[in-house]
Amino acid sequence: MDIVTQGLIGATAAQAGARPNEVRLASLVGFCAPLLADADAFIRSANDSLLHLEYHRHFTHSLLFIPVGALLASLLFWPLLRKRLAFKRIYLYAFFGYATAGILDACTSYGTHLLWPFSNDQIAWSIISIIDPVFSLALIIAIVVGIIKNQQLAARAGMVFVAAYLSIGVIQQRRAESLTHLQAQQRGHTIERLIVKPTICNLLLWRSVYEADGMYYVNAVRVGLPGNSKVYPGDKIEAFDFNRDLPQLTDGMKVHRDIERFELFSDGYLAWHPEHPNVLGDVRYAMLPTSVRPLWGIELHLEAPDAHVQFDTYRDMSDTEREAFLAMLLNN
Repeated sequence: MDIVTQGLIGATAAQAGARPNEVRLASLVGFCAPLLADADAFIRSANDSLLHLEYHRHFTHSLLFIPVGALLASLLFWPLLRKRLAFKRIYLYAFFGYATAGILDACTSYGTHLLWPFSNDQIAWSIISIIDPVFSLALIIAIVVGIIKNQQLAARAGMVFVAAYLSIGVIQQRRAESLTHLQAQQRGHTIERLIVKPTICNLLLWRSVYEADGMYYVNAVRVGLPGNSKVYPGDKIEAFDFNRDLPQLTDGMKVHRDIERFELFSDGYLAWHPEHPNVLGDVRYAMLPTSVRPLWGIELHLEAPDAHVQFDTYRDMSDTEREAFLAMLLNN
């Protein structure tokens, strides 16, 4: 989730469990504590652009790391708050806040190492967008009301809203999956793999990507009221095949290892960028939900197989694409 919303849900969780006379300080500690989890974004290398992909949302976001993260946050706050709060109270509010970081991120589609070190799987439930203004605004209202009234009731209502909103995300995702399966059946496709994720800032318009017979089929699915849902057929692209597309690479080459690392990060959803012939893209993400132009990818320098690949982003969105997105979102 975006860093502001991470702080907001941490503040709400801490405020919900605070004593009435500690609501404001609990909000402060709870807001800041989960932000520490994203310190893993600083793990990077100038020579290896994939390193930050591997360690972002990694061990600092795991359930096992919550007590440690809460302790680090408490130690940072102790010199500032030691005259107003006992250390165990600071730790409690930091724990409430930090505990939300990995769980909320796992609700998005990026992938979070929630079960590290017992499992290296990237958990991505894909039930909420990385940025959702409705979700964030509700948390802001709950926090502000709680601070003004100096009581926990609004925050507790906010946490109920969080559970309800994420539940709606689950329901919307299942509906989008059902529509995608129906469309694939009408096309005569047997779905081998499927991912359905919300588009930016909403739970109405979803991006679906499924693999069938070596091709990725991308569609936008608008899930409105019953009887008012619609599938917008998108582009298709051939799935990347290591042995077929790059038979000249061997296991010992650095570029071979980097492709495997990026393949793990992208959950295997790789295809050649349609506009950049030497770029392997992550098909799961695009600026337009019907497009196969990836949001990011790796540029291969096959003439230098022992050099690291370069990670690049492609975030340009034309006016035509913005209008197309809004038309699908508003069902125009």
